[in-house]
Amino acid sequence: MTGFSRRAVEKLSKLSAEQIQQLLNRLCDEEAALDAVLESLATGIIVCSVNGHLLMLNKAAERYIPFTTRPLENRDTELRVWEMIDDSDIVTFLKINYEHQKSNVSDEFSVPGPGGGIRFLSVKLMPLVQRCCIKGTIITVDDITEKRNQEILLRRMENLAGLTNLAANVAHEIKNPLGSISIHIQLMQKALAKARCSDGMLPDEKNAEKHLSVINEEIDRLNKIIMDFLFAVRPVSAQLELLDPNQLIQDCIDFCRPELQGLNIKQEISLDNSVPRLMLDSKLFRQVLVNLVQNAQAAMPDGGVLCIKTVVQNDCFVLTLADTGVGMDEATVSHVFEPYFTTKATGTGLGLTMVYKIIKEFSGDITVKSAVGKGSVFTISLPIPQGSRRLLTYTDEK
Repeated sequence: MTGFSRRAVEKLSKLSAEQIQQLLNRLCDEEAALDAVLESLATGIIVCSVNGHLLMLNKAAERYIPFTTRPLENRDTELRVWEMIDDSDIVTFLKINYEHQKSNVSDEFSVPGPGGGIRFLSVKLMPLVQRCCIKGTIITVDDITEKRNQEILLRRMENLAGLTNLAANVAHEIKNPLGSISIHIQLMQKALAKARCSDGMLPDEKNAEKHLSVINEEIDRLNKIIMDFLFAVRPVSAQLELLDPNQLIQDCIDFCRPELQGLNIKQEISLDNSVPRLMLDSKLFRQVLVNLVQNAQAAMPDGGVLCIKTVVQNDCFVLTLADTGVGMDEATVSHVFEPYFTTKATGTGLGLTMVYKIIKEFSGDITVKSAVGKGSVFTISLPIPQGSRRLLTYTDEK
């Protein structure tokens, strides 16, 4: 209510019928203008009482939040706002913060979007203050999908910068089998030319098959190099959602446990219960875990201990995988994430490269520390998409 309207209401008893009508018209115009502003906002606005009952919301909030029912039609019921929402994560966030009387709290959520995609939302609770008292809560909802997609695109463009080095490695890898194929074709050509100049008989069958066998092997080798190259340069197509990393880690360990036990590898698992949900792709994160666990297995052929630990440090989720294996020297550690670098007789040298690409896709970082005979420790750090929290005291007014 404007200062003019407030003064007019205070003198209401002294106003004529015509002046009262003018005042009401002005108040209606002001309310209509405020409604127009509210409905025009791209940010979703939900206003609730201190008990969580819905007071008002705009169209943007109805678009973003998956409601189970039309909220305005149930505004006068005893339903709390979270009892109208069809998303367990948002429901838990609102319910817990109301129960603990917290405001100025924010979190990010992934919900089904239009066309079967994923929409990312930033939901924030702020106190509704009137006359120095908290009368309820304002819930703001912002669609941050485009922002997240731009961040993903930027990371993919940065990954392309490493293609020059990768292409040089592939060129070197291709050169050797091509040279071998060329040599064996020349040998067959000489044998055929010699046969034509003498008795016209074909070269010895075993000799020809020997050359052809080598050529076929080198062709298969070339095909594998090309397939590995395509795998390495293909952009990581991550379908990011807000997921519980501890649960994904536990599922992976449960899957790998029989094989680890068969190799006499003991598992020591320590998962921090305070770890929040992170922006992850479940399949890609599982691929990271499986690669690192398999590396640990290879490093402990006679058994050992694999320690997996999660913790929250400096607004980051930190995952460490430590083994008691053979370890690596400094030279190996410095090249471990490079394409085609491997210490295994049958390795492709792309496993840890892919792990590095996936972690970068998650806006994170991965490092390794190792020493010969003392094992290796891989450390993954991922950002936590969570705002600051501050506790405010609520009044008992509805």
